[in-house]
Amino acid sequence: MSQFIESIKVEDQEIFLLEFHQKRINQTFSHFGKEGSIDLKKIYNHLEHDEDGLFKLRLVYDLDKKVRTQMIPYAIPEIADFQLVENNSYDYSFKFEDRKELDKMKMKAKAEEIIIVKNNHITDTSFSNLLFLKGKDWFTPSTYLLNGVQRQNLLKHKKIKEAEITLQNIKQFSHFQLINALNDFDDMFVYPIDRIINLPDNEEYLDI
Repeated sequence: MSQFIESIKVEDQEIFLLEFHQKRINQTFSHFGKEGSIDLKKIYNHLEHDEDGLFKLRLVYDLDKKVRTQMIPYAIPEIADFQLVENNSYDYSFKFEDRKELDKMKMKAKAEEIIIVKNNHITDTSFSNLLFLKGKDWFTPSTYLLNGVQRQNLLKHKKIKEAEITLQNIKQFSHFQLINALNDFDDMFVYPIDRIINLPDNEEYLDI
């Protein structure tokens, strides 16, 4: 049976974006024709987590409502370089635990992290959604692979906008950043666009 995963931010004993994580879990059960769901708040309270600091609550579950949890200390990674990698068939619309295809793409890449290109459109990295800066505004690709909880939260609060971001227009943006449940919208972790080693006019573009 397929297993699914949620990575949830817990900081100073407070759990973040619970409503969005719960909604995604509910949608997963519903999509696969299963009644009911699992209750994240109950699971978290049962853990009796009493440490301050930043943690990732890693929750693995299946459609029979079997759940495994880990509470892992977390630090936001700083990434040396990125590579555009083309994969027109990859689908990650549900947060499956199985990441073999993602790992395979990363292993072939010449950079520390990948940005997946699907049908000429920018999607996500292997572990996050993306934001791109143009002028003073931040945009997220409308062609995401997974509609992440932080992405939904920032759109809901109108802090970012959606845009079609392609190989043709990516160089119109000056900087980018990574967002997910653990990585907030944060000006401290912003990368210049040329941190992507194979921008479209480079000879090595998509050559892996």
